[in-house]
Amino acid sequence: MNILITRPLIDSEDLMGKLFSLGHKIIHVPTLKISPVKLDPINPEKYNAFIFTSANAIKNLKLLNKDKNKLCFCVGAITEKIVRQQGYNNTISAGGTVNALKNIIIGADQLDKKKILAYICGDNTTTDLDLELKKEGFLIDKIINYTSEKIKELNEDTNKLIKDHPPDIIFVYSTRSAESFIELIKKYSLNGLMTESRVMCISEKVLNVFEQFGWKKLEVFEAGDEILKINNN
Repeated sequence: MNILITRPLIDSEDLMGKLFSLGHKIIHVPTLKISPVKLDPINPEKYNAFIFTSANAIKNLKLLNKDKNKLCFCVGAITEKIVRQQGYNNTISAGGTVNALKNIIIGADQLDKKKILAYICGDNTTTDLDLELKKEGFLIDKIINYTSEKIKELNEDTNKLIKDHPPDIIFVYSTRSAESFIELIKKYSLNGLMTESRVMCISEKVLNVFEQFGWKKLEVFEAGDEILKINNN
């Protein structure tokens, strides 16, 4: 099976290796360039908890000192896995949606609303989680520690690979990535090769982006279930 992955290599290398070992052909088309923002290190003592809605937020986190017991709220399993790899042991995963994350934070007994939470994220988010939590009485510092830039070019080898091996399945992990992917496909006139492709979307919002452009074979999946989805094809 031909499988197209849109995540940056650092986020998809393990998955690509597993898929390759299962005999699949992998087409890697990263759609976003992630860059760290230059910030002074964060003092973790200022905050009651950290909130992460992406793995890139934890990967680009700079602290004065690491508090391994700091409560960390994570949007999903992949983000929580990265947080735990960084040495944090007090983590809570929301299962993949920002709305679920918000509800878990609101219902958390461990939080003191008099203290400040640090919402650490990128420059482009689909939901204003900080504003939603402020409405519930929380004190939030929104800290943008990375930027995402759409990739606008396909190299010749990747272009040829797509033409020679049109993807059976495409995995897309954010609305911004979806927009970038659709723009790339249009620019290089590759739409016709993907009419039978199943597009796996990390959320309904990502699915809606493809729907707006007339894509038909759309499904929502949860991070970590990629191989399960492929096996159910």
